[in-house]
Amino acid sequence: MSFDLKGKIALVTGGANGIGLAYVKELLKNGVKGVAITDISPNGNDVAAELNKQYGDGTVIFITTNSINKAELAVAFEKAIEHFKTLDVVINNAGIMFDSDWEKEVALNCNAVVEGSLLAIKYMGKNNGGKGGVVANIASILGLQSLSGCPVYVGTKHFVLGMTRSFGTDYYWNLTGIKFVTMCPGVTETPLISEAGKFALKGFPNLGEVLAKELGSLPAQPPRNVAEGMITIITKGQNGSVWVSEGNEPIYEVEIPDRLTLRKK
Repeated sequence: MSFDLKGKIALVTGGANGIGLAYVKELLKNGVKGVAITDISPNGNDVAAELNKQYGDGTVIFITTNSINKAELAVAFEKAIEHFKTLDVVINNAGIMFDSDWEKEVALNCNAVVEGSLLAIKYMGKNNGGKGGVVANIASILGLQSLSGCPVYVGTKHFVLGMTRSFGTDYYWNLTGIKFVTMCPGVTETPLISEAGKFALKGFPNLGEVLAKELGSLPAQPPRNVAEGMITIITKGQNGSVWVSEGNEPIYEVEIPDRLTLRKK
C-alpha cells in the first residue's frame, strides 16, 4: 500500500520540538510540499521561520494550539486547509508522560488523538469529498508491554494502539481511503524521557526512581531514527500496521495475534 509523499501536505501536532520536529524535517526532506505545525511551544514561529528559509516562504506554518482543546485543534485543521487548500498526511504526535497529572495525560494522549483522527477523516476522507491520505498515530513501545513506573501512560499508549488498529480495518479504508498506521517509539532522547522521573504517580514510595531505572534499562535512540522510520511507515506500511522504532535500529513491524491465538491452554 504505497504512498508518494512528493507534493503532499502534512499536519503534525506537537511538531515544534523533539520527535515531532524531527518528523517535520524528514517530511520536508522527502518531498512534502507543505507542513502545518501545531504546538503550544513558544518557539514554534521561530522553527517555522527557520524551515521556511530553507524550503521557501509559506512552506511551513505554525499554529499555536493546545491539542487538549477541541475547538483549538479544529481551528488548526481549518487554518491548515485555508493556507494549503488540501491535506494529505496527519501525524497525531502531541503527548506527555505525566502520571502525576493523569487527567491531563489522558486528555492529550487519548482524547486529542481521537479528535485528530476524526478531523483527519473530516477533511481527508473520501466519504466527505476528500481524496484520502495517511494518518499516523503515535503510541510507544510501552503500548506493547507493562511498566511499573507509569501505569497510566502505558494505558494511554495501549489505547492509541487499539484505536488506530481499529481505524485501520477494511470498513474505514473502504469508506474514507485513509491509511491508518501506528508508530511505537522506544526510549528517545527527548525531555519526555529524561524528566519522566519527576512525573510519576503521587503517593507511591520511590516510584520516580523505579520509573527512571526502568526507562534507563531500555536502549535509547535519537529522534531522527524515529522520524526516518516514520517516512517508511507512511510510504510503505500497510493499513492498520504497527511499527516499532527503538535502540537506533531500523524499524520493524509487529504482528499482534488475535485473542484466540493468545489463549492460554
